[in-house]
Amino acid sequence: MNQGMSIELDGKNIIVMKLLHYFITEKNYNPIILQGAENEIWLENMDADYKIVRIVSNYIHNKEQFDFDIFKTKRIVKKIKKKTLTFNINTLSIFLDLGDNVLLEPVKNVDCIKVNEEKDLVKNEIINTIYPDLSKKLKYSEEGIQLFIKITSDINKHNKSDAEKIDEVFKIKYPMITYILIALNVIIYVASIFSGSYDTILEKFSIFAPLIRMGQYYRLLTGTFLHANILHLAFNCYALYVIGTQLESYLGKWRYIFVYLFSAITGALFSMIFGGNSISIGASGAIFGLMGSLVYFGYHYRVFLGNVIKSQILPLIFVNLLIGFMSEGIDNAAHVGGLIGGLLITMALGIKYKSTTMEKINGIVLSIIFLVFSIYMAFYYAV
Repeated sequence: MNQGMSIELDGKNIIVMKLLHYFITEKNYNPIILQGAENEIWLENMDADYKIVRIVSNYIHNKEQFDFDIFKTKRIVKKIKKKTLTFNINTLSIFLDLGDNVLLEPVKNVDCIKVNEEKDLVKNEIINTIYPDLSKKLKYSEEGIQLFIKITSDINKHNKSDAEKIDEVFKIKYPMITYILIALNVIIYVASIFSGSYDTILEKFSIFAPLIRMGQYYRLLTGTFLHANILHLAFNCYALYVIGTQLESYLGKWRYIFVYLFSAITGALFSMIFGGNSISIGASGAIFGLMGSLVYFGYHYRVFLGNVIKSQILPLIFVNLLIGFMSEGIDNAAHVGGLIGGLLITMALGIKYKSTTMEKINGIVLSIIFLVFSIYMAFYYAV
């Protein structure tokens, strides 16, 4: 109980609790665990104007200490940039115990606020501009230990809700659509070989620009389920298994199949644009679309997947595109078309718990523009 009374009497702790309550429950910031960061709390929200908010309660009494604090902040932010694939991170540092002789000088990408009392927050220009509702949110009917209990309970509930959402998104689900797509590719190839009709099927269903322009539009999709040989089939099915099982789990079945088919079509259209009168077959355009979709998903959940996207997915895309440009017989145009299509259509479909309505509208508009542009280029212009 004595500990509760100390909380009640300590004005600085009350401000810290109220700020934590506001930024976590109202603005969806999440605490960052940092080793060696004493008497300061770091919060992150990569979708906010200030992606990092620091609440600093240790006493800084001279310019040298303040300069070192800024240096340390920039060093930590630099690490966060690398982890989250974020180029620019604006940081807000709220100092609760700053000496009177310390002047807050402008620092690039780091805004600093000095707060001694709650009224300092209400009067601050930055707070009023970026967080205009903060002053209202600082008012509570509870006081002392009851205020502490309320704030702690609200934060715990919010954190539990966030954890449930994250668990829902990242929980592994059965990838039924991926297995169906793999089975279709295998069955079509095996059946065509054993029936002796491979050449006939290739002639009737492959991506072939002149016949597509004459009205055989189904080839834009059927050609993506045909493969040149067992190695081609095995490589694409393995890639589909590795990428598809993860992405289907993240996006959900209906978003996933929409991304796959849209990417397959945009990849086929790019093949028409740049492939001349060559025949094109294979699922690689759709698979590159899945990779583009995974990059977009990973960017929204970059706190969890930033390292994976940076160290695995982006290098995989780059290396495969490079091999395609340097090698003959690889339809790299389909890869590029599928990659762009997958990224844009994922923006249109949205990422659960992350995408805003405006983001999805922008994605729909861009996807339509890209599709119409690709159709126009494929049917009325070709390299």
